[in-house]
Amino acid sequence: MGQFIVSARKYRPNDFDSLIGQENIARTLKNSILRNQLAHAYLFCGPRGVGKTSAARIFAKTINCSSIQDNLVPCGACESCLSFAEGRSYSIHELDAASNNSVDDIRNLTDKVRIPPQIGKYSVYIIDEVHMLSQQAFNAFLKTLEEPPSYAIFILCTTEKHKILPTILSRCQTYDFNRISVENIVRNLKDIAFKEQVTIGDDTLHIIAQKADGAMRDALTLFDQTVAFCGHEVSYEQVIHNLNVLDYEYYFKLTEDFLEGDYAAAFLTFDEILSKGFNALHFISGLSNHFRDLLVCKNDASHSLLELAPSIAQKYRELSAKCPVDFLYEALAATTDCEASYRQSGNPRLLIEFALLKISRINAASAVAQPTATVQAVQPTVAQPFAVQTSSTAKPAASQTAPTVTQNSELGTQNSEPRTPDPGTQNPQLQTTDSKLQTPKTSLSIKNVMQEVKSGSSSKKMEFAQEIVKVPLDEENLKSVWEELIVSESRSPNLSAALAKGNPQIDESGSVVIFSVSNITQKEYIDRHFLKRLESFLKERIDLPSLRLKVALEEVSDQDNNQKLYMPSDKANYLQKTSEEYRELKKNLGLDTI
Repeated sequence: MGQFIVSARKYRPNDFDSLIGQENIARTLKNSILRNQLAHAYLFCGPRGVGKTSAARIFAKTINCSSIQDNLVPCGACESCLSFAEGRSYSIHELDAASNNSVDDIRNLTDKVRIPPQIGKYSVYIIDEVHMLSQQAFNAFLKTLEEPPSYAIFILCTTEKHKILPTILSRCQTYDFNRISVENIVRNLKDIAFKEQVTIGDDTLHIIAQKADGAMRDALTLFDQTVAFCGHEVSYEQVIHNLNVLDYEYYFKLTEDFLEGDYAAAFLTFDEILSKGFNALHFISGLSNHFRDLLVCKNDASHSLLELAPSIAQKYRELSAKCPVDFLYEALAATTDCEASYRQSGNPRLLIEFALLKISRINAASAVAQPTATVQAVQPTVAQPFAVQTSSTAKPAASQTAPTVTQNSELGTQNSEPRTPDPGTQNPQLQTTDSKLQTPKTSLSIKNVMQEVKSGSSSKKMEFAQEIVKVPLDEENLKSVWEELIVSESRSPNLSAALAKGNPQIDESGSVVIFSVSNITQKEYIDRHFLKRLESFLKERIDLPSLRLKVALEEVSDQDNNQKLYMPSDKANYLQKTSEEYRELKKNLGLDTI
């Protein structure tokens, strides 16, 4: 048995064409090599596992290859390529900034830069995780990066571009690497599975690709883990069990329960998910994505947004056809709100179960609302008079009331008086019977009680309104009404205090009540928000339809306007102006004011 090499190393890209999902960057670097327009510093940034370091190694290997091919593929046979493949190249240097982040490490690097390459044209320095360098190390590296030798090229790789100094960024050509799409990862994994003679389905490959979250290196690691667990025959059930992935079938089953309004089944499904060790937050996040995918399936133009296997996508389309759009909107709102409140909740399970309950009630609430309108539309229909004698609902009423029809079973005769009544008396009986049928007595309900409470409260309000007796406008009546106004505005302490200090007065016209406030801010605020309400209150209690309320500012005396005296010289000048005794004392003692 040969030595095992992990797939991330075994199938690492060796040329620009083998870079997965970074075609634009590969094309730009190839064009710069063809046109001999090489920069002295590059910055490769992007998520983990998308090919930043691999692209840097391919670029360094290509520019130092002595017999490069037409399609910019290194020959792999020259001394530069062989030394690089064997890890003994003195022209390509790799530095891990996470462990070599001090000033001394950067100074050693700058000393190496002075030595020209022995093999190849360029000395390439690949610094991985460059954001881990300290502030002093960045400053020590800045001068070398700004004016390097003509044969030196620096390639900086990082996953956190925002941590790099702007002075470093301005001296580099920046290339942003994208997350690799699910389709590209699945395509690459399928090729590798064919080479490794592993039988694996597309649904399983999509699970691995989605779990990798756009990182090819993570996808290859998960592929090795799956093959180690399952062998060369990989099944979908084994993969979701090994990778601890929640099956789509749970979400499909939950959606069916939601549409039927069966919250108990949804609770049991959620409990089963928790018993298998899945995180509750991951479950509710996955449920949000599930409703999002169902909403995407509603429009044919947005089907390309689904990153799912074809068979799973078809199930989503079939289920989406059963789901109303309003249901998906409200369900997605409920799950996102639950996800946002999860961290602050003291009982996360109850929070999620309440969200499941709300989703289960969406269709039930809409179903209850529709028959209500139908009943209201049918309500005005009046029953025919003949239904009073023949309908089963009228029999109890007939037995409780006076004997309208009497029959003697032994003689076979009937009383003719009730059967052929006078037309003048028949219509009132039918009318009263119809009215009883239209408004039957039912059992006690909250709706009827609330209507009685509302009608009772409205009647009380009407009685209270009738008890109000308007009084003429004079000083005494205004004072008593003003006290009532202060009490009625007790919910607003600031307004109540301002009214208490207002000192209302009647102007010369006899139809305007003026009260004063202490500052312009109070006046503007009362005019804008409360004046109409206060004026309406006064009109309800004072018999003067043309009554108006006006807010005025208090008149401040000149003495109050004077500033307080703090300095000794100000106090002396004030006494000089106002006190005769002070002036005599000052004159007798021969004192001067400083």
